Amino acid sequence: MKSIDELLKMNEDERAEYLYRHAEKIGKRLNLEYEEFIKINPEYAYHYALYIIKNRWSETEPYIMKDPRWAYEYAKNVIEGRWPEAEPHIMKHPEWMYWYAEDIIKGRWPEAEKIIVNNPYYAYLYARDVIEGRWKKAEPYIMKDPYYAYKYAKNIIKGKWKEAEPYIIKISI
Repeated sequence: MKSIDELLKMNEDERAEYLYRHAEKIGKRLNLEYEEFIKINPEYAYHYALYIIKNRWSETEPYIMKDPRWAYEYAKNVIEGRWPEAEPHIMKHPEWMYWYAEDIIKGRWPEAEKIIVNNPYYAYLYARDVIEGRWKKAEPYIMKDPYYAYKYAKNIIKGKWKEAEPYIIKISI
């Protein structure tokens, strides 16, 4: 194990990774002074909670929740359910909003819909996998992306989508 002085010469990400890997190697928690370096890094704090602590790590949750991806992963794999405190942070990124609705809420997430609707790709996926049907509110946004307009017509509408044809015609598949 490197000394504190050696660790301080590393950047935060390298330090957190090094300490997490060391804990993984020895198979147990590190001293609190070392955990302080890990807990501020959302990615390695998540991994540390999941694989070393094997439970929630409340001291690090304020750091994890600020990163949409790791907040989603923490809710899914550590909490194994909704994490209301982190939801405003997850709603900052359409990809993680989609996955959170799909995997954790397992249904519509009305608070996030006003944001995800603007992203043609995730709006299409949300309609396909979460709503499991047409999402009229998203259609004006989806149709602006020729590829996802085509996919939406084919997989959701299951036929011609007259309003989107001027956009779909732009692609050749």
